[in-house]
Amino acid sequence: MSRMAQIVVLARYEDEVMEPLTRDDEARTWRGRFEQIPGWFVGGWHIEFFRSYQRAGVLKDLESLPWNNPECVQVLLHDEDDDCFGLWMFHDGVLTEVPLAGTRRIHNVRSAPSDNPDPGVLCRTDQGRELPTHSPEHAQDPRLSW
Repeated sequence: MSRMAQIVVLARYEDEVMEPLTRDDEARTWRGRFEQIPGWFVGGWHIEFFRSYQRAGVLKDLESLPWNNPECVQVLLHDEDDDCFGLWMFHDGVLTEVPLAGTRRIHNVRSAPSDNPDPGVLCRTDQGRELPTHSPEHAQDPRLSW
């Protein structure tokens, strides 16, 4: 299924830590490699995905890196249906979505089950429009799509 997504990683002075993810590796569950954002002295990397199955496991690989300062790592995720980028940071050793003011992640129950987990949609709540229906927690897909 075609589903564009972008990830930006901001991590100060972590070039050596990010280096393994800047190379192609067929053993990974996700496809592609992070590219360093040129001219950023602090450290920034980006990657774009064109299919939802190409990105599964990227958060786990980011979590597994030996970060010097995990408290300074910020991961910005944007799925094609999101209104804005979501922010993920380390909390108890796990990359966790940080709630942003004026946003809400909406999870919908799909009519047909999918092999690919659904990330939900990050919606702006301050736009004066009706939000999609949010599924009850027990009906949401607990798997990470990232």
